[in-house]
Amino acid sequence: MADDGASLPGQHPRFHEDLVGLDPYDPEARAFAEHLDRIERCGPNFTIEAALDGVADFADSSNRLGGLRYWVAALVVVLIVLGVIVTAWDIVVHALAWLAA
Repeated sequence: MADDGASLPGQHPRFHEDLVGLDPYDPEARAFAEHLDRIERCGPNFTIEAALDGVADFADSSNRLGGLRYWVAALVVVLIVLGVIVTAWDIVVHALAWLAA
């Protein structure tokens, strides 16, 4: 099959720009192309959508990890959720005390 320079529907366009010479069907090369896309992504980081994209990137990367790094990522998530719960409980207690007064 001749390469006419256009990317096929299943191919990543980065193989024609940065990763010339690598096999576009190799899973490791495709993962590296996706990694380069995540690194070079720059957009507005001050919106809710960007914050949620950052959380999604953290979840995806922690799911790819194994061993101790996975458990550290899980501990970070548990600590964040625990902090949100404690803060919400504190707000509810102060609100009820304010309403009772």
